[in-house]
Amino acid sequence: MTALPATSREWHLVARPHGWPAPSDFALREVPVEAPAEGRVLVKNLHFSVDPYMRGRMNDVKSYAPPFKLDHPMDGGAVGVVVASNAEGFAEGDHVLHGLGWREYASVPAEHATKVDPELAPLSTYLGVLGMPGLTAYAGLFETASFKEGDVVFVSGAAGAVGSQVGQLAKLGGASRVIGSAGSDEKVKWLVEELGFDAAFNYKNGPVRDQLREAAPDGIDVYFDNVGGEHLEAAISSLNVHGRATICGMIAQYNDTEPVPGPRNMAMIIGKRLRLQGVLVRDHYDLQQKFVEEVGGKLRSGELKYRETLVTGIENGVDAFLGLLRGDNTGKMIVSLDR
Repeated sequence: MTALPATSREWHLVARPHGWPAPSDFALREVPVEAPAEGRVLVKNLHFSVDPYMRGRMNDVKSYAPPFKLDHPMDGGAVGVVVASNAEGFAEGDHVLHGLGWREYASVPAEHATKVDPELAPLSTYLGVLGMPGLTAYAGLFETASFKEGDVVFVSGAAGAVGSQVGQLAKLGGASRVIGSAGSDEKVKWLVEELGFDAAFNYKNGPVRDQLREAAPDGIDVYFDNVGGEHLEAAISSLNVHGRATICGMIAQYNDTEPVPGPRNMAMIIGKRLRLQGVLVRDHYDLQQKFVEEVGGKLRSGELKYRETLVTGIENGVDAFLGLLRGDNTGKMIVSLDR
């Protein structure tokens, strides 16, 4: 058995952020490491995920996910290696995906750990393109938005972990046109030149409504919303009759301290008979096997591309999260721990 470390570092939320989170809202604390109790495995985390939804869990409000507790470790997706097992079916050296990120070592109940194979795909991909963001993109496009061949698709936050996959899946599925918005000219170039988007624009370069109309003169059939705000209003204007919108995220307003007005053109929803529907990945785990088979195949063939923004060291975990909220990442933002 591998000798266990005496302590592990983990990130705790120590204050509820008001508006934009500050580094002082978090503390990196050292805690003792113990051998796993019966039915548990001790995992050395190799990568953990930071995601936009985590901002909402920092507020003490009732939502689809419980709020983080103050002075307790935060959690989220992580992948690592088992260093000690007290659970049937798991052995030292197994690689597992689990939900106790934001820490170096995690004592994970065996029923909440899923074995993953580093030979099939890099471990970090199980947090991104083959993980929760990837399944969100897949379910949100094909199930929630009822995507069909020939649709014109617009994706906001298109250079992020979810958006970049939505656009590619739509294109591979026979979309007649795929348009993306992103927050830098470099990201726009990546979307068009590497991922195969038909058009993309930098939302900071002018009104979204005008740029979208120029990119989609004949309107759009599907909108995949990761941003909200001005993007959603612009999409409602451009959606064709019987258009569908998947509402996945609204990162533009996660740090607002006052209620945000809704789109000013919502009356169009009636005349156009639009369907706007939210998506939560936990409602679609029945698609997991189909998703992994299809997307895994497209990854291996090179049809589907992905990018990760890796931040190294647990001490930089909060900086990675704050960078995610600012849009510093291209593709999935992941914190890789020193090995």
